[in-house]
Amino acid sequence: MSSSDRRAGDRAAIELKVEYKRMNTFFADYTKNISRGGTFIGTERPLPEGTEFVFALAVPKLEEPLRLRGKVIWITPPEIASKANPAGMGIEFVYADDAERREKESAVESLLVAEFGEHLTRRLLGRE
Repeated sequence: MSSSDRRAGDRAAIELKVEYKRMNTFFADYTKNISRGGTFIGTERPLPEGTEFVFALAVPKLEEPLRLRGKVIWITPPEIASKANPAGMGIEFVYADDAERREKESAVESLLVAEFGEHLTRRLLGRE
């Protein structure tokens, strides 16, 4: 299954530093794309599928990192990665409730608007 087949929504190519902790080890990797529903984190050390964790996206236009909870829904291990399909993990955002979902989706949408403009963001989110 190609990475584009695994996505629930269109993604915008963007590179942001992402930091997370797993078993007392801190990781700093980079997102490769993002949508309202999830992201791809490029890493040579993907977490196991099904892992839930909190990560912080360093967004240049925000004072504080955007903290999100995510669940690893697929991985591409380094041994089978290619230039077209790099090593990393597909992350689905996880929310405690609908209010948190709306808040975080709005934050991601604002990030996309700031990076790509209103018109392209509407197209990416399927609103055109």
